[in-house]
Amino acid sequence: MSFAGKVWRLLVGIKDGLVLVFMLLFFAMLFAALSARPSPGMVRDGALLLELDGYVVEERAIVDPIQALISRQAPVTEFEVNELVRAIDAAVGDDRIKAVALDLSRFLGGGQVHIQEIGEALARVRAAEKPVLTFAVGYSDDALHLAAHASEIWVDPMGGAIAAGPGGSFLMFGDLLEEYDVNARVYRVGTFKAATEPYTRSTLSPEARENIGGLLASMWEEWQANVKKARPEADLDRVTKNPVEWVQSANGDLAAAALDAGLVDKLGNRAEWGERIAEIAGEDSWSDLPGAFATTELKPYLADIGRDTSGRAIGIITVAGDVVDGEAGPGTAGGDRIAELLDKALDDDLAALVVRVDTPGGTMTASENIRRAILRHKAKDIPVAISMANIAASAGYAIATTGDRIFAQPETVTGSIGVFSVIPTFEDTAQRFGINADAIRTTPLSGQPDIIDGFTPEVDAILQAGIEDSYRDFLNQVAEGRGMDPARVEEIAQGRVWDGGTARQLGLVDQFGGLNEALEWAASEAGLEEGEWHAKRLGSAESSYDSLIRRLITNDAQTQAPAGDMFSILARQQSGQAERVLNDLERMMSVQGVQAYCLECPREVRPSSGGAISGWVAKIAAFLAR
Repeated sequence: MSFAGKVWRLLVGIKDGLVLVFMLLFFAMLFAALSARPSPGMVRDGALLLELDGYVVEERAIVDPIQALISRQAPVTEFEVNELVRAIDAAVGDDRIKAVALDLSRFLGGGQVHIQEIGEALARVRAAEKPVLTFAVGYSDDALHLAAHASEIWVDPMGGAIAAGPGGSFLMFGDLLEEYDVNARVYRVGTFKAATEPYTRSTLSPEARENIGGLLASMWEEWQANVKKARPEADLDRVTKNPVEWVQSANGDLAAAALDAGLVDKLGNRAEWGERIAEIAGEDSWSDLPGAFATTELKPYLADIGRDTSGRAIGIITVAGDVVDGEAGPGTAGGDRIAELLDKALDDDLAALVVRVDTPGGTMTASENIRRAILRHKAKDIPVAISMANIAASAGYAIATTGDRIFAQPETVTGSIGVFSVIPTFEDTAQRFGINADAIRTTPLSGQPDIIDGFTPEVDAILQAGIEDSYRDFLNQVAEGRGMDPARVEEIAQGRVWDGGTARQLGLVDQFGGLNEALEWAASEAGLEEGEWHAKRLGSAESSYDSLIRRLITNDAQTQAPAGDMFSILARQQSGQAERVLNDLERMMSVQGVQAYCLECPREVRPSSGGAISGWVAKIAAFLAR
């Protein structure tokens, strides 16, 4: 027995040792995988291939792997506009890159300013006498805008192209809340502050309709002007003013109609498109698949070209997504997180600071946190420039008032200088179910605010007074930052939303320009010549862990989400509407305090790549369970 016991203990020891070795090997391999980055050695002579199978954004959101696994949904792929522009611009002078190829088969769009910035970069490629070729099964507005800058636009014969223009339905919840006896208590200032109307009305007010209609008309004019300039042969008037006659003239063949109207150049499938690129950029020696061509993809190309770090640093801080309290982000503008990034950079000896804003606003407390952090940099006597992207409204504009100079584009949506708060109470709902409240108070504020028994008149008055005080603070910030008379600010405020061109005329914006123009101005103000400075983005780069999780989940989902025809493309772009309904209701239910938020501003609805229905059904269940 003693000998058998020794043998048994030996075997157990060997087993434990092998388990330990395998665990060490596993974690070593896992660490290597998480630390993996694209290899510069993957860059080849050929075409730069940009497969834009998702949205173009200002700042990519971090993937939450636990949430992705629980919801069984893949995150939508996001492409940062600065990375796309940087890669395309590098291709202009790179002898290895013979052409730029854009596969837009699964492209879901982006903001109008972002699309124009990428389009202008593509125009610089064409100016260098390098061809730009795009392919898609179907082109909608954003894809058409982007493709207009290409030298050859290909569409699958099973697809087509449609220009719909901005606009659509604004969802109103007033009747729904009334049906369930929910009292949406609204506290606001601003005749045109339409952010509260979805919770109190069944239709838009005349003031909101006038403001939003004017804004959308301006954006549509800019879209058409940009597309016509890039592609003069496109007959947009025919396509947009009488679309039924245009489609019927081609017997319902959307691809043929697009070709006839000059929206596309060639009809062909992806393999034929690839063969055409192979004629220009060379065949793919690594693949025998139909349509293969010598190619370099975005990630390895970005790793190869690197970043310029010579000279003094000009910091770039990004404020993208809803402005919220706390550490949220990237992709959401967490006030504490962004303020901390700015404070850490105080010791970096920055020559200047550029604040890139792409937000419809959010809470006043978070925006003030960010404002104060920017002002601490300004107190060091360095230039501060504001670069507005697609939207810089409400709290986003409050942040912009810290700048010495504000840059925007004609398509930028800004203004919306107004504040509000919406607090739901359920006194009528409680009575409907036989629940009564009998209060005993020592003061009018005892037990308040009470969402079950309702608010006392004194609480209502105090909350409205607080909103009015926040509005006065907002007006004063604009007046001080823009050097304007407060009475003049009041005239152009009231929650009204403006396009970038009108905002410039009103003095809310200084000049047209993008991020590069803002950087160049900041460098000039800091006394730096070309070559004496570089841009430094504040904040950590995308982690290898996040990148790996995104690739694993997204790559698996792509096999389940084919490009589809025009109808499926249009349906997919609108499939996030249900999620937007829940987000708007959740905004009311979460009671986030005093808000400077532009609910009526154009916002991208970003549905998940797969399982969208199950995702928002789960949200409905969670919402009803509150």
